[in-house]
Amino acid sequence: MKIAISNGHVVDPRNQVNGRKDIFILDDKIIALDKAPDGFQADLIIDASNKIVSPGFVDLSARLREPGQEHKGTILSETRAAAASGITSLCIPPDTNPVIDTPAVIELIHQRNEDAGFCRVYTMGALTMGLAGKHLTEMAHLKDAGCVGVSNVMNCINNPQVLRRAMEYAASVDLTVFLHPQDSGLANNGCAHEGAVSTRLGLMGIPEAAETQAVANFLMLVEQTGARIHFCRLTTSRAIQMISRAKYDGFDLTADVAAHQLHLTEMDIGYFNSQCHVQPPLRTQRDRDALCQAVAESQIEAICSDHQPHDVDAKLAPFAATEPGISALETLLPLSLRLVHDGLLTIMEMVDRLSTTPAEILGLRAGHLSINAKADITIFDPDKHWVLKPQNMLSDGHNTPFKNWEMRGSVVKTLCNGQVVYANDK
Repeated sequence: MKIAISNGHVVDPRNQVNGRKDIFILDDKIIALDKAPDGFQADLIIDASNKIVSPGFVDLSARLREPGQEHKGTILSETRAAAASGITSLCIPPDTNPVIDTPAVIELIHQRNEDAGFCRVYTMGALTMGLAGKHLTEMAHLKDAGCVGVSNVMNCINNPQVLRRAMEYAASVDLTVFLHPQDSGLANNGCAHEGAVSTRLGLMGIPEAAETQAVANFLMLVEQTGARIHFCRLTTSRAIQMISRAKYDGFDLTADVAAHQLHLTEMDIGYFNSQCHVQPPLRTQRDRDALCQAVAESQIEAICSDHQPHDVDAKLAPFAATEPGISALETLLPLSLRLVHDGLLTIMEMVDRLSTTPAEILGLRAGHLSINAKADITIFDPDKHWVLKPQNMLSDGHNTPFKNWEMRGSVVKTLCNGQVVYANDK
């Protein structure tokens, strides 16, 4: 199929494109910008007047709940929601059921996603078998099967020797290690930030030190092993300072933050609002401001959704007994655009944090609109106002603390592999 996207404002950080251009697509690739090739007759013309045309967004962490928890979501339902959110590539953490620690599980996920056909799904392999922190996985085999990195998610590896060997193995096969900095002993099964709010509500708190201690331990092992490390879901200003210093000293590090951490704080828990139960927890306003500043200064290079859909019952117990997580695919763009409207980021910088840099972190050939690149494209209206209603969400999980928030910014069309996988012409 031949597609022309006309009159749009094209934003492509990789190629420093920021202006009105036309894009021409043949089958699954971009074949020209600005001027149509000789003899090109479009089968479909998409008018992108007053819209932003960018590379498709790349989400570093989205749980699709399949395999193992299909009552919360499926690859079909969640990738459909991803496409409606402008996401053309996403990465699944390894804490599925069964755990992504063998090539067979990877093959299952890829087959299910091929049947769905809404966006590209990549897998993160487990660092240790069953995420138990005892025996290393066959990382070379996982990489051959398609894994883009390895992680133990929020499951701490208590034996530092095992973690050291795991990082050495990952380095030897050129895999990035994705680390979630939270010390399980200091976290002590807490459910909120340790501070005035958790004390007032009588909730077990997770201190800032749970994150900073883990960051310090990881940094020492990075120096020892030479592994390439990505820090996932940072929440504290002190951790940002430590990682920034390590980068200055020459460590090969990147970091991300979940979009909700840039807008919510511990105060939003209010009187036990379980929709604000997340791991790692919402921190102080000072921490939130530091996260926003770090994103603006590229100390934190990527923004992800950290999508975790749940069924209704998962959020109905007392706060500490509820399951943590937010259904976050459909708020990723508008929450990121708030940083633009607040003057913290430019549109170019926002697209870089959502698309170009996440693709580089995962080692994907995505996140840009170069000639001969795959036609993964998001077209969005940055000024459209709408109100988030859980019943209108495409994800099977309606668990969100942003219910009834007025959002600004909406996806109009998403193209993946040269095919229109989502269209909202209203």
